[in-house]
Amino acid sequence: MQNLIKILLRYSNFLVFIILEVAAFMLISRNNAYPRSSMLSTANALIGWQHERLSNIGAYFSLRSQNEQLAAENADLRNQLSAIDSLRNDESMHYTPAKAVQMTTNKMHNYITINKGSSDGIQRGQGVRNSEGVVGIVRTVGHDYSIVIPIINTHTNLSCRFAKNDYIATLQWDGKDSRFAQLADVAAHMVVCPGDTIVTSGLSPVFPEGIPVGIVENSVLKEGASYYTIRVRLNTDFKRLKYVEVVQNAHQEELEELNHGLD
Repeated sequence: MQNLIKILLRYSNFLVFIILEVAAFMLISRNNAYPRSSMLSTANALIGWQHERLSNIGAYFSLRSQNEQLAAENADLRNQLSAIDSLRNDESMHYTPAKAVQMTTNKMHNYITINKGSSDGIQRGQGVRNSEGVVGIVRTVGHDYSIVIPIINTHTNLSCRFAKNDYIATLQWDGKDSRFAQLADVAAHMVVCPGDTIVTSGLSPVFPEGIPVGIVENSVLKEGASYYTIRVRLNTDFKRLKYVEVVQNAHQEELEELNHGLD
């Protein structure tokens, strides 16, 4: 006890100084608005920074579910628009949202695997699109998964038309660049310009008319040639493809049977 008293006496001046400093700081903070607001602002800034970082982390982990929800909402909206069109045009299109779980873009015969199959009503020959435009056609169907042959496959021919004048042409891929395809069967008398919009023709039950396909990048008409050589920049970015919609035409089976009868 005596040692404690000696220590207190020895450092009494320092302790008194500390006590007075603390008291002065408290009085200044209590009676002066600027120091008090500065302290509060600093504390609020630190808390805000922490909440912002936590919010960003939460948003990152919820992004996947938000994208899937958005894809489902897009398909639902397209179904509503299709229902309105069916009242006018006697057509019945249904769109089923799906996700690309595996795909290739650098082969001659590319393919896409989607996470929907026969259990979801998917059938061979149905069209596949996304929010940008045409993707491809369902080739093989399993119970829970399906294989889609995209338009960037050398075996695929897609019936298209020029949006500006309804001129019919055929889209083909040369196996080189997934961003571009070639438009065939465009006669020399046509006026083709860069920027011309190409859409689905609606001449097959696979796709309804007017789905975006791409725009004309350039065209060449050689001297004496009867047809153009046309390069089309595709709307669909296959390198970033993730969510798609399968186009289910209620009349597709009947129309295909009628077409087979003419073969």
